[in-house]
Amino acid sequence: MKINTYSQYLYGILICLLIGLFAQFFSSIIKIGSISLSIILGIIIGNLVNLNSKFNVGISFSEKHILSLAIIFLGVKLDYLILSELGIKVILFIIFGIISTISFSLLLGKIFNLNKKFTLLLGIGNAICGSSAIAATQKIVGVKKEEIGLSITIVNLLGTLGFFILPILGAHILEFTDLKIGVLIGNTLQSVGQVVASGFSVNDAVGQTATIVKMVRILMLTPFIFVLVFIILKKKNKKQNKIKLSGIPMFIYGFLLFSLIPTFNLLSKDYISVISNFSHYFLLISMAGIGLKITFNDIFMYGKTAFIIGSLTFLIQIFISSMGIIIFL
Repeated sequence: MKINTYSQYLYGILICLLIGLFAQFFSSIIKIGSISLSIILGIIIGNLVNLNSKFNVGISFSEKHILSLAIIFLGVKLDYLILSELGIKVILFIIFGIISTISFSLLLGKIFNLNKKFTLLLGIGNAICGSSAIAATQKIVGVKKEEIGLSITIVNLLGTLGFFILPILGAHILEFTDLKIGVLIGNTLQSVGQVVASGFSVNDAVGQTATIVKMVRILMLTPFIFVLVFIILKKKNKKQNKIKLSGIPMFIYGFLLFSLIPTFNLLSKDYISVISNFSHYFLLISMAGIGLKITFNDIFMYGKTAFIIGSLTFLIQIFISSMGIIIFL
């Protein structure tokens, strides 16, 4: 079979891989997350270059199936033993922050009359772990390709701005202790890289606290996914008395199984690192595929309003975290 069939996939996958590798390289220069940059480069190339139809099959494969593999392998980044390093008060504080951020995003979407699924995705990206959370939940939520790309771009841009703002806010304006600054940064910034860099830019104590808090936020992705699946399946099966487990996407089971690997030390750190790298590069490839399918018209249709909602959600998230720290910690 099938050499022709395989070559049809190969063309599209290779162009997505090349875009992803360029994104990885330039992210160290431009200081934008490589996942977000992969989508941006994909959008630019897809709109400026008239790609031959022979690329279509591989691009579609990248944005669907390679993305599923990326999500499955993403599970190895979750070590649930980290929960034991924080008190129950901080864990509850983090959960409250996630719920309130997503709720406010949905409320703002209603006020600005923006697609509910899109605003849900923006809220998820802000609330949990940026690009990874959006990638892990976009199939469940059922959003359009342009909404995935735009939400990732907006969330990463806001996180980049927060990288500079939060240390100043915590240390010089609110005059928090190192512990509280770490909680503020870890509970609000979107990506792990942003949290680590921002926290350690203050000092080691802030960096360590921020990283642990961020890890706990990421750990919340698994229960959140299952709650999300339950809610969506329940809506689809209103007339039935029980939820059909067959409706849960298979990549969710894979994600859960892979998350058991670091928790129970089923593989050495070297193997876990390799799998984690696969997840990262599969995400780069799949995001490039998504970007190649997005037109500038799609972005202009949603962009301005989406950025306003994302920004307001992020500001509310910072305010809630700050007030919670002042009152409870």
